[in-house]
Amino acid sequence: MTVSVLLADDEPLLRTGLRAILAAQSGIEVVGEAADGAAVLPLVNRLRPDVVAMDVRMPLMDGIEATRAIVRTVPDPPRILIITTFENDDYVYEALRAGADGFLLKRARPAEIVHAVRIVAEGESLLFPASVRALAGGHASARARADFTRAALTAREQDVLRLMARGHANAEIARELFVGTETVKTHVGSLLAKLGARDRTQAVIAAYESGFVTPG
Repeated sequence: MTVSVLLADDEPLLRTGLRAILAAQSGIEVVGEAADGAAVLPLVNRLRPDVVAMDVRMPLMDGIEATRAIVRTVPDPPRILIITTFENDDYVYEALRAGADGFLLKRARPAEIVHAVRIVAEGESLLFPASVRALAGGHASARARADFTRAALTAREQDVLRLMARGHANAEIARELFVGTETVKTHVGSLLAKLGARDRTQAVIAAYESGFVTPG
């Protein structure tokens, strides 16, 4: 299946470079470009890409607001991959909290860029490196702990969430817990519903902010 990608960045050279890297891959198609976050939502509605690769900082509307707009208004929204210069930037964390599914450093190698797009498109594992774990842990709060407690995850759902926080995909979780992949998918769906999380990224953020898992 071909993964369609929309590129959003105010730097034309970066968009050109990303397009060249992605277009050279089988199974990936760049379907459009936006020079600012304000242009992203109309393009998403028209082109219906699978993934939006979006700069976190743009002049008229940044990637955080554009992400919020997509998540709030688009039925079955695309996956959102944030592109950033600095990995320990609070902007990155806010974009993830707004609904982005992962992030990519602008200095990443071509193979890493392709891998990130494929991982985000599949939606079964996370781009959640140590720097973002530290940021998430730094936002721990009593309110988040109370919300997490009220979710009342079962022991097995907690096991699944811990492994999700380590970046494991469903098949890896299944092997670790000695269960079937479909069973893992059932647990993932259940814990997302209980936590009120849109996707795995939001669930893992809730786990860190509540202190259920800690950086390290």
